[in-house]
Amino acid sequence: MHFDNPTLFNLLLVQALSSSLLLLLLMGLRASPAARWAQAFMGLQAVAWLALAAVEQGSARVWQTLAMAAFSASLSALWWSLRLWLKPQPGRALALLAPLLMPLVYGLQFDDASFRVAWAQFWLALQLALLMVALIWPAKQEAAPRALSDALPNTVPGVDNRHWRMMLLLACAPALVVCVLRGILGAYGKALPSLLSADAINTTLGLASHWGLSLALLALVLAWRAETESELARLAQTDGLTGLPDSRAFAARSVDMLSMARRHQEPLAMLILDIDGLKAINTEHGTQAGDRAMALFASSIQAQMRLGDLAGRISRDQFGLLMSRCEAEGPQAMDKRMRQALAERAPTELGFALNFSAGWAKLRFGDRNIDDLMLRAETALYEAKRAGHGRLQAEPGLEG
Repeated sequence: MHFDNPTLFNLLLVQALSSSLLLLLLMGLRASPAARWAQAFMGLQAVAWLALAAVEQGSARVWQTLAMAAFSASLSALWWSLRLWLKPQPGRALALLAPLLMPLVYGLQFDDASFRVAWAQFWLALQLALLMVALIWPAKQEAAPRALSDALPNTVPGVDNRHWRMMLLLACAPALVVCVLRGILGAYGKALPSLLSADAINTTLGLASHWGLSLALLALVLAWRAETESELARLAQTDGLTGLPDSRAFAARSVDMLSMARRHQEPLAMLILDIDGLKAINTEHGTQAGDRAMALFASSIQAQMRLGDLAGRISRDQFGLLMSRCEAEGPQAMDKRMRQALAERAPTELGFALNFSAGWAKLRFGDRNIDDLMLRAETALYEAKRAGHGRLQAEPGLEG
């Protein structure tokens, strides 16, 4: 099959420009950082092919050096996008260095055709290999609790990224092979013909680039869609005011913690905290002040809770804290830290003091689910309120 290389590369320029515009229209100007890096990748690809198209109109050294810089920068931008989506293994130094070092030496050694071709092609091949490593061996993602997906079947707490990763791998592989072949030809002193000439290596480059851009566009759209769905799922499980899991998500996530505590016979405590006088705060200072008090209270819980504990907003003005591996001193220590934090933060950030009552209960052998544990903790909370507020109360039979 015969391909007309001038037409092939002109179409490639049109494809890069249209793909760049399409990503911009789909993702918008206020996309996530990962999506913006993906947009930068496609935009820089368009710049690179524009620069190559301008070679015939001006200085070859300037335009070809600009093209190499744009190609290298586009691959670095794609690596940064993957870094945010997949958290790949180290490669930051190469991603930063390549767009600076490769075009600089390329431009300075432009008269040595063999060296500059080999230099540029091997650098691009190295960057493509780095991308493929990141796609094959991404950092291990934190698994979403199984109970959460069971309880919230319409959300996607962990989006499968294998499909778009495979598509991006298939986009990079042919380009890597072509770059290596062109680099070897350059290293052995073979003068590569103009891109527009009817040469097999140039046709292969054009076809590989068309293939790569087409698959990359589709893969990036799928990756952005997966990120968007994951964020929507997170928001659906999160209380908008405090940023904590809502009552439904809290109950779903607690299942795994209860199962783990029973399996390993470890103590588990449930602490329920209730802001004292919230209605009075709303009346005296306004509902916005009440909202700020709720947000500060939630922030203090997050700051004082231990790693591995689970906090959530379980009702309008109540917060739940599930404390794993927690002995009798744990709720008391948490209560003390919270009161100290509020005493320091509330007068400064709110302009008035903030206090709370709390009750706690310990997981028992006969507890069927989180509701049994929560019921006893709420009973203890009501005892704390009846005793005068501003205190911690344990369920009957426990020290508090």
